[in-house]
Amino acid sequence: MWEKELEVCKETAIRAGKAIMEIYESDDGSEVTYKADESPLTKADRASNAIIVKELKEKFPEYAILSEEEKDDHARLANVFCFVVDPLDGTKEYVKRNGQFTVNIALAKDHKSIMGVIYVPVTGELYYASEGNGAYLSTPDGKTQKLQVSENTDHTKLRAVMSSSHGAPEMEELIEKYQIKELVRIGSSLKGCMVAKGDADIYFRHNPTMEWDTAAMQCIVEEAGGIFRQMDDTEMRYNRENSLNDKGFYAINREENRIR
Repeated sequence: MWEKELEVCKETAIRAGKAIMEIYESDDGSEVTYKADESPLTKADRASNAIIVKELKEKFPEYAILSEEEKDDHARLANVFCFVVDPLDGTKEYVKRNGQFTVNIALAKDHKSIMGVIYVPVTGELYYASEGNGAYLSTPDGKTQKLQVSENTDHTKLRAVMSSSHGAPEMEELIEKYQIKELVRIGSSLKGCMVAKGDADIYFRHNPTMEWDTAAMQCIVEEAGGIFRQMDDTEMRYNRENSLNDKGFYAINREENRIR
């Protein structure tokens, strides 16, 4: 199920990622502007968004689209299906030129993320999942592996990931409380991918995010056997009137690692 949607989104994410890289490798960063919330906007954001939105509208005209770089049309709220798109997740990392940015495309049905695609332009890695079909990672060498979260529940050996651009005192307190030694600070949805791949056990995000930051990641984490919920342990829903994820969220390998 969702084979066509998944294939189109995989191909489109790769095309968008290549467009991003053309700009990334040729631009000096001088074209960065800032939105009202002071988040950066680049030529690469706009180029990726144009490719993705055009393709999704052509292939699935009956589906709604919620994209970070498109004016929000609340008519989407009446649609059972909605693509949730971040054409360049980790724009701050893009501006820093550290390579830690992704292209995120998800499909929500009845407010649940049922398909997710995350493409990493710098490495050519493609993470993807669809409801009931598992999560996978394809690499440029043609190999594909099924993703599975780790089995570690030893709180003395937890491996954590956290944002490199959005720190939170709550997370610093957890690091201190549980004496977490293995900690990777990294940008974008790569953090969720690390949990899905088994390279990290926990990812707690206390700061607010947006629907397009989490939708693709959630499906991939869950299909890899992980748990993804809001910080109050309620389900994360998509295609909402207010797209702000104001409760925070967590992505963990096992329920035992829901540390507080």
